[in-house]
Amino acid sequence: MGVSSDNIHGLVLAVSSSVFIGSSFIIKKKGLVKAGTNGTRAGSGGYSYLHEPWWWAGMITMIVGEIANFAAYAFAPAILVTPLGALSIIFSAVLAHFILKERLHIFGVLGCVLCVVGSTTIVLHAPYEKTIVSVKQVWHLATEPGFLVYAAIIVVIVAALIFYYVPRYGHTHLIVYVGICSLMGSITVMSVKAVSIALKLTFGGSNQFDYLQTWFFIVVVAVCCVLQINYLNKALDTFNTAVVSPVYYVMFTSFTILASMIMFKDWDSQNGSQIATELCGFVTILSGTFLLHKTKDMGSNPSALLPPPITNPGTVEDQSLDGR
Repeated sequence: MGVSSDNIHGLVLAVSSSVFIGSSFIIKKKGLVKAGTNGTRAGSGGYSYLHEPWWWAGMITMIVGEIANFAAYAFAPAILVTPLGALSIIFSAVLAHFILKERLHIFGVLGCVLCVVGSTTIVLHAPYEKTIVSVKQVWHLATEPGFLVYAAIIVVIVAALIFYYVPRYGHTHLIVYVGICSLMGSITVMSVKAVSIALKLTFGGSNQFDYLQTWFFIVVVAVCCVLQINYLNKALDTFNTAVVSPVYYVMFTSFTILASMIMFKDWDSQNGSQIATELCGFVTILSGTFLLHKTKDMGSNPSALLPPPITNPGTVEDQSLDGR
């Protein structure tokens, strides 16, 4: 089975997007660090980074990447475009290693490789884009009971994270900030895909901006993006960049593909073998993320992994018994 020209266009745009977005993590991190020395840190609720040129440079870089990513969804299915975000993990981790001095251990490198292998597996077995001739067709898919239930669950979970878990666990648990970004990200991507399809059809001669549904999707994209940017800033300012990037990628990708499966029914056209292969790709990605997360401090503090020295080996009572 050959690769369609639309999928190739989507592939090129998605790869370009990953390069820009991976770079933006590092540039924004530098801005956040500089802003934190002159004002309240973003992780503590401050917005001094808005006066920092480095943060704005990173923001512009991210916008360019998101535009490329936005365009990619007009040509290829989400299940193909989204996993390619793994490339931004590699680019971000390498730059963090050399520029921010956030050292990556060899197992962290292996984790990055596993993320790429898993993503490649998913992409190679992804379904082709379905033919859509009107934004009303996308609206019909979005208002089916299955996706409405999914969207309602996402809103409830995000509200619980923002109002209950952020004040209590936001500064100590990475999953809180990244969870908000990832869950809302799945809704964002579905809306982005609707808007990108509307633009593609409009440029093709069929104006989709006459429909109220198109503007509804645009509003959803704007609201979700503001929410994601805010909590992604908090995550980057509070935790190691080399960990934020891959964890965000895996959660965002997982929820986005789940949302796409529910809304666009991507798996309806695939057999059991293809679906099983894609699930294996997910397991590989999760394995890579686990390695990155568990080894995040190995590069910067290798001694932390070693057992405490025994100062008096002849006396059992003097040895620590707290090494649980």
